[in-house]
Amino acid sequence: MNAIYILWLRELKRYYRSRSRMIGSLGQPLLFLLALGFGLGPIFQKAGQGSYFQFLGPGVISMSILFTAIFSGIQVIWDKQFGFLKETLVAPVPRLHIMLGKTLGGASIATFQGIVVFFLAIIFGFRPQLTLLPLTIVFMLLVAIFFTGLGITIASLLEDINGFQIIMNFLVQPLFFLSGALFPLSNLPKVISIITAFDPLTYGVDGIRGTLTGASHFGLPLDFVILIILTACILTIGAYFFSKIQI
Repeated sequence: MNAIYILWLRELKRYYRSRSRMIGSLGQPLLFLLALGFGLGPIFQKAGQGSYFQFLGPGVISMSILFTAIFSGIQVIWDKQFGFLKETLVAPVPRLHIMLGKTLGGASIATFQGIVVFFLAIIFGFRPQLTLLPLTIVFMLLVAIFFTGLGITIASLLEDINGFQIIMNFLVQPLFFLSGALFPLSNLPKVISIITAFDPLTYGVDGIRGTLTGASHFGLPLDFVILIILTACILTIGAYFFSKIQI
């Protein structure tokens, strides 16, 4: 367990030493929040859906967590190429602990980024319900752990950073745009409804939105159960592939 804690702290220190990375990761969420939130707000309101900014806020928070978490996998490939991972893997600790430490480190960073975007959204006019805020943090953390685990799983199979970026762009963009982060899930075409139901981020967005605004499509219990199951599955798969990394 000490190895998990040490690696968790190491990932946090590594990230927060890079101020440019911290600031740069807020650019895209702010762009979506301001450009779409205020740009499409009047259209959304005329359609009888209320405030689009209120609807969009949880989606942008989820987006911030998604991108920060899943790109944690790049660090694994970087460590492979420069030999840092080899130094870690030869340590007399189970590889499972190493993988969990890296996952929890990346997930903590992603959750923190989500919290920062949450406060920025409040500054620009987002008005959340605070009664279920602790549960919001739980949903944010589950989303962060799942997608950090997914990123590390994919990175465990690759050797090239460029290949990882191509796969992530091919995977991340559909996951985000089909999650209901930008549009309501009700009254969608049947095909799109089925696709969104198989998107893991859908349940994270729905859970965060439900706790912050009271508008949940699937219901918070179902969102929570599915995220727990998916997170357990990806950690199991990730631990297996991480244990197969050749040094």
